[in-house]
Amino acid sequence: MITIVILSIFLGIEVISRVPSVLHTPLMSGANAIHGVVIIGAIIVMGQAEPTDYLSLILGFLAVILGTLNVVGGFVVTDRMLEMFKSKKKK
Repeated sequence: MITIVILSIFLGIEVISRVPSVLHTPLMSGANAIHGVVIIGAIIVMGQAEPTDYLSLILGFLAVILGTLNVVGGFVVTDRMLEMFKSKKKK
């Protein structure tokens, strides 16, 4: 299992490093959509967990918080990248 994780890390680094800058913004938007699904899934898991199952509740809460931070951060980065492509207003 560790070998698979290590190989997937190297593969991910190689794939991401070869993505042109023009495609970065659409990829960030897609990643934001995926993390939105993660947030919904975590909320569902927390809703289905027993009130005494603290591990599920804590992990679900952490998943919601971290997923939300990732979505917001992704939108901030995407917005900043799109600002670079806007034409500057002349005075």
